[in-house]
Amino acid sequence: MLSSRYRPYHVPIFLAKYAWLRLRRRPVLLNFEVTMRCNARCSFCNYWQTPASAKAQELADFSAIARRFSPMLVTFTGGEPTLRRDLEDLVRAVRQSVRYTYVQLITHAGMLSLERAQSLWDAGVDQFNISLDYLDGRHDEARGIPGLTNKILDLVPRMRAAGIGGIKFNTVIKRDNLDQILPIVHQAAAMGAGVNFSVYTALKNGNRDHLLQDLEPAAVQTVVDELLAYKRRRAGVVTNSDYYLEQIPRYVRGEMTEPCESGNTTIHIDPQGQVRRCPDFPPDGPWEQYKGYAPINCNDCFYACRGEAQAPLRVMSRIRDVMATVQPETSFDAARPERMLPVVRP
Repeated sequence: MLSSRYRPYHVPIFLAKYAWLRLRRRPVLLNFEVTMRCNARCSFCNYWQTPASAKAQELADFSAIARRFSPMLVTFTGGEPTLRRDLEDLVRAVRQSVRYTYVQLITHAGMLSLERAQSLWDAGVDQFNISLDYLDGRHDEARGIPGLTNKILDLVPRMRAAGIGGIKFNTVIKRDNLDQILPIVHQAAAMGAGVNFSVYTALKNGNRDHLLQDLEPAAVQTVVDELLAYKRRRAGVVTNSDYYLEQIPRYVRGEMTEPCESGNTTIHIDPQGQVRRCPDFPPDGPWEQYKGYAPINCNDCFYACRGEAQAPLRVMSRIRDVMATVQPETSFDAARPERMLPVVRP
């Protein structure tokens, strides 16, 4: 799905920029980790242990980095990026420094009000990627933020009603949420949002409680087949490439042997301006010294940033995914902001 900020004629422009970047072996996606601080308490991540004093070492401007690489995609992430009160300034500076760059924000939304979302949209965020792994109290428990699920499901319709037309759920596929995958897709469709999936890994802090490898492979294959079938019926909601989804069962079965290409098409810049090939690898030095990464024999994760980086470009399939629009299936009355419930389909 494409943010409502853009029109169909922008798609060939972005495709041309993508081809230009790949031919020149330059990163397509820059992940700006603008802070490692976080107010969630996720058991599978230790960012929340980052001391408040780390704020003093955070870069005040990422625009020079964006100008140097001129990527097609920029993601502001963390930590929890909305902890930065100057986030709008960071976004605005990057937007002004690079043309034809699609700007995303990854957030748990615990601190995201409609007013802050509007402010960030006005500053230049094209798409809000809101973490959502369950539609019930398990999400509150997993993130350590009471009431978070209800807040997200109340906020997204308000954002859509305010004209913010770029919203996705970022959903991590885990051992204990396979029953939630299709309901989250239907919920997103009902709200006029998309969903991007990634596979859980223990790489961040060694927590193996949610690994898909502990399940019968057939259970994972069934969910993947359902997602692919949904994509064929309705484009734009599930935003992963077909390739990425198709490869998930292979990864779970331990059959993936291809080298990881992350670090060429995707790089990560930490709050101090250090570059990393992977969000879970140590930094390799200042961003000015980046000269590319060779493929690496690592199969410890199948994050979307890794899987999509090695996906073949199926042009017509990706154009169909990108150009599809997702309109809310339930009208929203700002005067009566009752939460929309998941849409149940056979």
